[in-house]
Amino acid sequence: MNVIIVTACPSGMATTFLAARRLEQAAQRLGWQPSVEMHSQLEAVQPVSADAIADAELVVVAADHLPAAERFAGKRLFQASASEALPDPEAFLQRARREASDYTPPAVSATASSSPQAGASSIVAVTACPTGVAHTFMAAEALSEAGKSLGHAIRVETQGSVGAQDKLTDEEIAAADVVILACDIEVDPTRFAGKRIYRTSTGNALKKPRPTIEAALAEAEIEDAANAPRRNEAKKSLKEKGVYKHLLTGVSFMLPMVVAGGLLIALSFVFGIEAFQEEGTLAAALMQIGGGTAFALMIPVLAGYIAYSIADRPGIAPGMIGGMLASEIGAGFIGGILAGFLAGYVALAVTRHVKLPASVESLKPILIIPLIASLVTGLTMIYVIGEPVAAILSALTAFLENMGSANAVLLGILLGAMMCFDLGGPVNKAAYTFGVGLLSTQTYAPMAAIMAAGMVPAIGMGIASLVARQKFSEPEREAGKASFVLGLCFISEGAIPFAAKDPLRVIPACMLGGAATGALSMLVGAQLMAPHGGIFVLLIPNAITPALLYLGAIVAGSLITGLGYAAIKRGAAPVAVAANA
Repeated sequence: MNVIIVTACPSGMATTFLAARRLEQAAQRLGWQPSVEMHSQLEAVQPVSADAIADAELVVVAADHLPAAERFAGKRLFQASASEALPDPEAFLQRARREASDYTPPAVSATASSSPQAGASSIVAVTACPTGVAHTFMAAEALSEAGKSLGHAIRVETQGSVGAQDKLTDEEIAAADVVILACDIEVDPTRFAGKRIYRTSTGNALKKPRPTIEAALAEAEIEDAANAPRRNEAKKSLKEKGVYKHLLTGVSFMLPMVVAGGLLIALSFVFGIEAFQEEGTLAAALMQIGGGTAFALMIPVLAGYIAYSIADRPGIAPGMIGGMLASEIGAGFIGGILAGFLAGYVALAVTRHVKLPASVESLKPILIIPLIASLVTGLTMIYVIGEPVAAILSALTAFLENMGSANAVLLGILLGAMMCFDLGGPVNKAAYTFGVGLLSTQTYAPMAAIMAAGMVPAIGMGIASLVARQKFSEPEREAGKASFVLGLCFISEGAIPFAAKDPLRVIPACMLGGAATGALSMLVGAQLMAPHGGIFVLLIPNAITPALLYLGAIVAGSLITGLGYAAIKRGAAPVAVAANA
């Protein structure tokens, strides 16, 4: 029997991935011919073809929402949540065959067409984190599940690493009673003009989704376009506003440059470490693209989007100009950060305080603001900030390059422990930003220690749930499988469900393993060219050196965390994993 399997969950992460793979294997065991469409961040979406749909005798949807539902009009279709498919996928498929019925797609989306029950509200939300990989989607799922459990109609848009997904329509925004912006980076709020808006962080939405929704319904306020990013900031923590948020916005936009540039440089090394020096060769071209262009754009992009987060679009030009000056002066990422903040706040001050006649007010964003902000930023970088910061960065780089093994191990311990302390929180992001920034100075060892340690918590929880199965409930063991996969991808947030349930044991176990991995990575002199990708970066020659010793450091730390937590964990108390899968 030809069957189409569609899986999706609000996070697009672990539940989606596991449900797709288990259902596909179960269908094959039943002798069926499955075509799988998985809406996941772990793999690119590959929609089933029109021919496959035409030939399908059954469509099985393991998702709360069916993407592009009109494709399956008239087909025998069964739909249930992805979590129902995981415990016994074969039984789920047999049930689907029995209960499937001819499908008629709704005329409009369920959210738009259904009226909220009495006392319920219509809520739309946007989630976005700096890397757009884990927190973005896990927070989306947590909000979605919490909203449904509270009886509200809720739709969540994710602005992740591949752009906006499940994008909110104008009709859904117009019908919404409140808008929740759970974002660690700046997102465009103009389409929500006139709506009640509540701002928080992805971490807050992930860990406390129900209180977040309740606070949004009680405290959300209407924002005007000019002041949208800055309303109610007095009520928020440092993590949710100000310096932290502006910095992470810059890092978020810079990250693709760093990843692409680092991998291209690594590819040039495939032909030999010094092969790029011979002009006209492919190695030289790869180095020119990666090192000469992508890495050259790192600091200007970082500074430009820090300024954008502060002053919106008028901040981009002066920020990038200041960042380019920082790069040319030798002030590096530290100078770029300072240039971004300076340009942003100068542009914001001009926007707010320079009053012009109405006849020339339209010239302000394209002439007055870029001119004044660029002039002030540029002169300050050249005559005040640039040289001292360049000297500081040069001293830091020299220290890192020449430090002895004892200092290297201590730095690895510190960075590794920071990466595992709050699993994607501000301490984790501080260590990560430090490592990414050093890539601009061709200092690759700290980034290697940071990524290796960041994989340890999620892999360790997967190991613990495997070796001490009797101490873990069935939902915990399923979460452990997902956590292991996420850990391999350098998504330490896979350990969050375990840390949320048992923080006093999980966090120390993770920090111990992460510190060991960081120390070993620095001790063997591992160097990493790209700041993301997890274990899969090993597939690219010379992206990580030495590869085997680096892999050994990850295995050692993961075993310390996994076996350590397995030994100290008590009993089999279920972890609340449904909202974080």
